[in-house]
Amino acid sequence: MEKETVLVGLSGGVDSAATAVLLKEQGYHVVGATMLVWDPSLPTPKGEYQKNACLAPEKEDLTDIKKIAEKLGIEHVCVDCREQYRKVVLDNFRLEYSCGRTPNPCVLCNSFIKFGVLPSAARAQGIAFDKFATGHYARVCYNEKTGKYELKKAVDLSRDQSYFLHRLGQKQLAHVLFPLGEKTKPQIREVARAAGLEVADKEDSQDFYCGDYNDLLNFPNKPGDIVTQDGKVVAHHNGIWGYTIGKRKGLGISGFATPMYVVEINAPKNQVVIGPKEALYKDTLTARQASWVAGEPPAVEFDCEIKIRNLHLPAKARVTVQDDGSIKAVFNEPQLSITAGQSAVMYDEDVVLGGGMID
Repeated sequence: MEKETVLVGLSGGVDSAATAVLLKEQGYHVVGATMLVWDPSLPTPKGEYQKNACLAPEKEDLTDIKKIAEKLGIEHVCVDCREQYRKVVLDNFRLEYSCGRTPNPCVLCNSFIKFGVLPSAARAQGIAFDKFATGHYARVCYNEKTGKYELKKAVDLSRDQSYFLHRLGQKQLAHVLFPLGEKTKPQIREVARAAGLEVADKEDSQDFYCGDYNDLLNFPNKPGDIVTQDGKVVAHHNGIWGYTIGKRKGLGISGFATPMYVVEINAPKNQVVIGPKEALYKDTLTARQASWVAGEPPAVEFDCEIKIRNLHLPAKARVTVQDDGSIKAVFNEPQLSITAGQSAVMYDEDVVLGGGMID
């Protein structure tokens, strides 16, 4: 029987390298593919780069990747995703910040670039493969009862990345492999070490961009007011994009009896609103552009758990699907710093239902 071919997204880190090792051990024919997203027209980051960021000049990472491919004896290709990455991820990143929201670029990158453009462009380059695999800590299972593929949390919850993958649909999940979903990080490092790979002890990726976010935004100053919740002007800012919900340091304010935080960003008025910590707690959110792993929501109204950011502990909520496809969620208990632009991801225990972008 002919071996199935798996295209593995190789980033130069230990997770993607171990993915290739595990799939080879399982008998697959493995081809490594690296998506090129760094556009030379982007401003060169100033100062020391943040280590192992996704968006960074790729020369060093490509050297590591080629070493991995050679050590494993697998074919390796580079896939140019720069134009699509700029349009889908970077342009949206700038738009969201300009509107006073705080985006999560990894969500869009995964759903549209890594699991969309990368495999499609690889095929266009003449690479034939049956499955696509990445080093994400998540699981895919086929539910015989429903006839649907399910996206599940990783066994090691401390490494779980299902939050970033919630926009994947049935067509993508039908051809995806996540070999790391059942393993822990120490186990993965041991897999790479046993294969003789130098990246076995390489640090994890730290951020989406290796420099200061302002390098990418490159907005001219747009001065405005920092105000209290009752509208009193207490300071000034040079652009709302420099603030996010929950920010406390660097506000340039004093004279308050209690610590003050950014509790709202009012883009139409070009204002940053501050208040005490208790003002950061909300029990309701709305989210647009909702997507559903199964292709449709479980019901018009249903109970679930929601993560409002990746490191948030899932909280119980009642969700209502609106006529326009957005969702409204009411939490059993108020949640801290619900932030516009981030994703609200819904779970039924360890199964990802879907998610939307918080308004």
